[in-house]
Amino acid sequence: MADTKTIHDIMRILPHRFPFLLIDRVLEISDDHTTCKVLKNVTANEPQFTGHFPEYPVMPGVLIIEAMAQACAVLGIARLTEEERREKALFFFAGIDEARFKRVVQPGDQLIFECKFVKARAGIGWYEARALVDGHVACEAKLMCARRKAE
Repeated sequence: MADTKTIHDIMRILPHRFPFLLIDRVLEISDDHTTCKVLKNVTANEPQFTGHFPEYPVMPGVLIIEAMAQACAVLGIARLTEEERREKALFFFAGIDEARFKRVVQPGDQLIFECKFVKARAGIGWYEARALVDGHVACEAKLMCARRKAE
């Protein structure tokens, strides 16, 4: 397995910043760059919990999906050649299929994203991703990420 990546490494890889950087650590990337595991600590001080819901804080599903897409982008970037990495390009969330939410995610939970590269064509990568809490699936989806030059 490839080296783990800290939040500082992630910030060098992804353009996202607080409050929209939604992953905390890359736990592993397979040697063949087809799978990865990424961690997110869900904390009570995140801005979404002031309104979703004040009496019963629940992480919005759309943010779980966005975090999964960020994890897939990390995997997509790991798959790039050195020449491709030098190009100014971004990974854009391009599509989602078969999203299912299986359990509520709350402050104090630790999300583990398991991402699997499926295929790529014309700068678009297809991924299967799951978000787990304590080994139980909280969300799963098929995601598309498009790599496009930054202008």
